[in-house]
Amino acid sequence: MDQQLVSCYRHPDRETGISCTRCDRPICPECMVNASVGFQCRECVGREARARVQPRTVAGGTVAADPVLITKILIGLNIAVFLLELRLGDRLLRDLGLYAACGTDVTGQQVCVGVAHGPDDWYRVLTSAFVHERAFPPAHILFNMLSLWWIGAPLERLLGRSRYLALYLVSALAGSAAVLLLAPDVNTIGASGAIFGLFGATAIFMRRLRYDMRPILALLVLNIIFSFTWSGISWQGHAGGLIGGTLIAVGLAYAPRDRRTLVQWGTCAAVLVASVVVSAIAVAQVTS
Repeated sequence: MDQQLVSCYRHPDRETGISCTRCDRPICPECMVNASVGFQCRECVGREARARVQPRTVAGGTVAADPVLITKILIGLNIAVFLLELRLGDRLLRDLGLYAACGTDVTGQQVCVGVAHGPDDWYRVLTSAFVHERAFPPAHILFNMLSLWWIGAPLERLLGRSRYLALYLVSALAGSAAVLLLAPDVNTIGASGAIFGLFGATAIFMRRLRYDMRPILALLVLNIIFSFTWSGISWQGHAGGLIGGTLIAVGLAYAPRDRRTLVQWGTCAAVLVASVVVSAIAVAQVTS
């Protein structure tokens, strides 16, 4: 007996005697995909491909089509803010920079500025990491963006987007916490705290992967020396970012595989909470 012909589920005008071995829907030659047994429709093949385990980075993140996209976006944001500074002048430095101070006005009343002014100004602990000096030549932003590309891009490949972004932002907050604790009355700006967090993380992962650590350690030592010898550089922000980034990287690099996600994000959350608590204590000291 001849097999009864039916219409393809995607092309009703085409008759076929073949069905998908997975969903049993009739498929024409255009819709057929060879399988180990028989043929499958393109939808079933697509679902199977999506269900497969995706490749992961060293830290367990998802491998992205553009593995350095976040680094590019961060550099773009910093440059965009810098161009806005050139347009608006010192006003942007005052509005986005990090500082906390209190004093008395002519009437004897206490007046607080910066983060000490109140919750509405706490945005500064993060926005200060995207503001740079307007000096010419623009060495501040140029050096930071080159460092962000050289250090950040390889690190983003290792971590994946979400872990890398968390490392960067929480390192910036850790740097701000150190500034508020040790030098709250100085208007502090720049991405250096976050970049020092990337330095610390790079050292941890080079150690974890058993790479030659001498180049990154030499570069880190040079940057630490510059932090303490060059005038106008916030060594407090550098130190805070370095400590925060290093602690996060330890959790990212050495988390046990069976609890990796929990330990990694738990470490990020712990450093984030610690940074907020230290910042709050520092501001309370300023306002007391």
